[in-house]
Amino acid sequence: MAKDDLPQPKRRNKTLSVADALSGALDPVLRKRGFAGRDIITHWRLIAPKPFDDTTLPDKLTWPRSERSAEGATLYLRCAPGQALFAQHEAPAIAAAVNRYFGYILINDVRLSAEPFTPSSGRRVQKPYQPSQSELAKVGKATEKVEDDDLREALHALGLALSRRSSQKAK
Repeated sequence: MAKDDLPQPKRRNKTLSVADALSGALDPVLRKRGFAGRDIITHWRLIAPKPFDDTTLPDKLTWPRSERSAEGATLYLRCAPGQALFAQHEAPAIAAAVNRYFGYILINDVRLSAEPFTPSSGRRVQKPYQPSQSELAKVGKATEKVEDDDLREALHALGLALSRRSSQKAK
């Protein structure tokens, strides 16, 4: 067989985000937990009512064995310490929020999971920023000629925020 007879490999000259590259790898794991898709997990902060968007995470869905319909699953939630009783009391509101998001009755019951709650790692506690005297003077000088008090205060706050960003980038 000559070199020219070999099929050329298909090239994928496009960039992919990490989420797109890993999406196929997560689907079998999610199916084992009862989830048909990633929507309920990825959009939980939009779906869940306050404060449950921060204090709970969906763990798994279980479907009744006798029924063949897609309605009426039980949603198991991981719950933050000290929030379990409140989440159990508000289970109908959580189920209603999930059903409202999907547009049909997906969840009949909400129960608590025995799995430990692990809050999202994306949140960081920000330390209060104390601008230096030179930054305060620089921003004050730039905004001193603005006559409107509210606009001057807003521009002053914006200037301090921008100086904080530039000082963090320099580090």
